[in-house]
Amino acid sequence: MSGRKAFLRMIIYPAIDIKGGRAVRLLQGRADRETVYAANPADVAAQFCAAGSAWVHVVDLDGAFAGEPQNLAEVQAIAAIGMKVELGGGLRTRAAVERALGFGVSRVVIGTRAAESERFVAELVQAFGDKIAVGIDAKDGKVAVKGWVDTTGTGALDLAKRMDAVGVRTIIYTDIGTDGMLTGPNFAAQEAMLNAGKFNVIASGGVSRREDVVKLAELARRYANLDGVIVGKALYEKRVELADLLAIAR
Repeated sequence: MSGRKAFLRMIIYPAIDIKGGRAVRLLQGRADRETVYAANPADVAAQFCAAGSAWVHVVDLDGAFAGEPQNLAEVQAIAAIGMKVELGGGLRTRAAVERALGFGVSRVVIGTRAAESERFVAELVQAFGDKIAVGIDAKDGKVAVKGWVDTTGTGALDLAKRMDAVGVRTIIYTDIGTDGMLTGPNFAAQEAMLNAGKFNVIASGGVSRREDVVKLAELARRYANLDGVIVGKALYEKRVELADLLAIAR
């Protein structure tokens, strides 16, 4: 794949996790390890937009735990700002997916249901194409579901290959062990995922400093299918500046 990325850019996806209508971060997905960063998630999105970001990655945490979206009013307010919204959390029915897309979401992320039903994902891909992404969250290489509460026996790479076979074009790969820990991404795991299929990969988990994004940008020059990276806690803790990361990605 070397050389194919020369005139493309890696996308930075600043993240907003919503719980109880507020922008929060959970340590390794644990509901009891919550930090509140803003009362109004749309205000955070507006800051990301002002910094030059075209995309925002939004997770409805209440939806992930409950099994259906719970914070769509907040999502709609974010979409109204004019950014492209990538939304995950509780999207486990076609009706939920259609409602989110109707609210102006550009791409929805299917997580738990992807691990349960390839047919469900295949039908969504047939209906909505590139607007469907699959989120694969892994703990020690095994897929975790239902807001990371349950770990399955399914291997992350195995699930990715099955999603590739039904036409999924984007996979968001999160290493739970690094998420929110500010310890750096699991580069080896991300590279293994990049080699697993034809799909694009969005790396998630562990970004703690600009050097992590520099290293991912270097990886993107080798792998044309490294679409981008999600950055969350490092932005909120002001360890990195979004405008700087966007410049690195370009």
